[in-house]
Amino acid sequence: MRHYYKLTLTVSVGIIALILQFGFHQQLAAQLIITLWGSLMALSMLVEMIKTLRSGKYGVDLLAITAIVATLAVSEYWAGLVVLIMLTGGDSLEDYAAKRANTELKALLDNSPRNAHRLVGEKLTDIAVEDASVGDQLVVKPGELVPVDGHLIQGTALFDESSLTGESKPVEKNVGDDVMSGAVNGDSAVTMVVDKLAADSQYQQLVKLVKESESRPAKFVRLADRYAVPFTLVAYVIAGIAWAVSGDPHRFAEVLVVASPCPLILAAPVALVSGMSRTSRNGIVVKTGDMLEKMSTAKSAAFDKTGTITSGQLTVNQIVPQAAFTAEQIIHLAASAEQNSSHILARSLVKYASDTALSPATDLEEVTGNGVTATIDDDVVKVGKLKFVAPDTTHQPLAQTAIYVAINDQYAGYVTFIDNVRPEAADTLKALHAEGVKNVMMLTGDQKAIADSIADKVGIDTVAADLLPADKIKHLKSVPKDERPVIMVGDGVNDAPSLAVADVGIAMGAHGSTAASESADVVILKDDLSRVVTAIQIAKDTMQVAKQAVWIGIAICTVLMLIASTGIIPALFGAMLQEVVDTVSILWALRALRDRPAASTQPVKSTSARES
Repeated sequence: MRHYYKLTLTVSVGIIALILQFGFHQQLAAQLIITLWGSLMALSMLVEMIKTLRSGKYGVDLLAITAIVATLAVSEYWAGLVVLIMLTGGDSLEDYAAKRANTELKALLDNSPRNAHRLVGEKLTDIAVEDASVGDQLVVKPGELVPVDGHLIQGTALFDESSLTGESKPVEKNVGDDVMSGAVNGDSAVTMVVDKLAADSQYQQLVKLVKESESRPAKFVRLADRYAVPFTLVAYVIAGIAWAVSGDPHRFAEVLVVASPCPLILAAPVALVSGMSRTSRNGIVVKTGDMLEKMSTAKSAAFDKTGTITSGQLTVNQIVPQAAFTAEQIIHLAASAEQNSSHILARSLVKYASDTALSPATDLEEVTGNGVTATIDDDVVKVGKLKFVAPDTTHQPLAQTAIYVAINDQYAGYVTFIDNVRPEAADTLKALHAEGVKNVMMLTGDQKAIADSIADKVGIDTVAADLLPADKIKHLKSVPKDERPVIMVGDGVNDAPSLAVADVGIAMGAHGSTAASESADVVILKDDLSRVVTAIQIAKDTMQVAKQAVWIGIAICTVLMLIASTGIIPALFGAMLQEVVDTVSILWALRALRDRPAASTQPVKSTSARES
């Protein structure tokens, strides 16, 4: 039974008992109904406690069960009911603090390849992707998803593999090259041969990895349980001595009532809920209270590159003219020729030239896989690959992303593109180290040379490049125990399995995929990487407040136990005093709501123009 159902039923039993006792003067009936319900709840708690003990953990449930049984045994049933209401109330609040958000990964599943075009002779037949067999020939049309893993036997095209590798740069595939399911064919129809069945292909493996990770969520021990054993032993010793000295079993019950662990159970969940509310105010959604605890002690952090450390959008880096041509001339003519193209490099080029008026393009011709030719202001302009625009040039293609330009069959120069590092990235990683995160990694599907360059700029400790989603998971799982908890920060569909398998998965959700956000434990709603540090700072502050609230509850309860052992605190009054202890603990725990200079919500100075 869920805890809030238990709380509702317990309160209902109390109301019924109150009506019976004071409305109809049937004290025995009131005592009977409370005793029966209290016994049932104590039995339920005993079963849960046994399960907890079998798992190798200890909790505060034994003390709570003993307090309820003791009060009922000496006919202090109203005191027992008050204790029971406090316990079920605390458990209900803890459930609320630990409730996980929906992680069905609807976005990931909706984007799974579903259909394929099978080629038999000259006939093209539509089939379900599950019906594709190894060795079948399939046609992938422009704009379609590659249905299964295979290799090309006809045609050349650019493929968007961002859903698999997270990299925004399209990849050219030629005859003989492997293509992965989930990649998007960009510009021309190609024919491929099936190498793997749908269930074994890359995209379905991605879905499987996420499902497996989500089916084995890690759980931290309830904060109060860490103090349960010593607190329980102290309570039993004081109660036992009071009973032995006085010879009155009521004394045992009176001590245990004030020793009831309500403050311990309530304080931590209230602080965690307050901390989650505080992160929400700062544009950060923390899905469970457990994540605050893990973030507060994180020792390692892993970052995806594209869209996380970088902006995820290619921009013009350099314009290098040749001969008598100028940079302005190259940009104007190239952007005018590309203004109607949907290619990512074309869009970046046109965006860069948006401050100038583009000229109309005539005689436009797109040569698949190579570039475009157009007439701009009486000049014949070619934009694309070097071998296309200047087949006789002695220049060599660059090792970086670039397009080349020829004007009237004369090589005019080239334009390079980069994926810019986020302005706040370096300061954020520096702040992470200051917060005690010693091992900062980059896990990326991009080339190692590019990844190393980015890592040097922002201060990342270790780099693992050329990774598929399964490789990222292997790296996360290989992090040593003494370097955990480990945080993973990413934004794409390909990051979803890594976010799910990390101790804490943080998704940059402002422009990232829905699947990544659903797999993550923490979602940053604003496009600001520095909020990773904000989340950790709030988590640390929240856990400090939670521990303080627990210790305050323990201290007050210990004092009350010593007083109750003298017999001057009746059981019902002791149960009422628990309300005072609860109030003090809760008020202290609510301090986690407040933003204080010790845990600033703007941890680093960002030069980003984005909203912060």
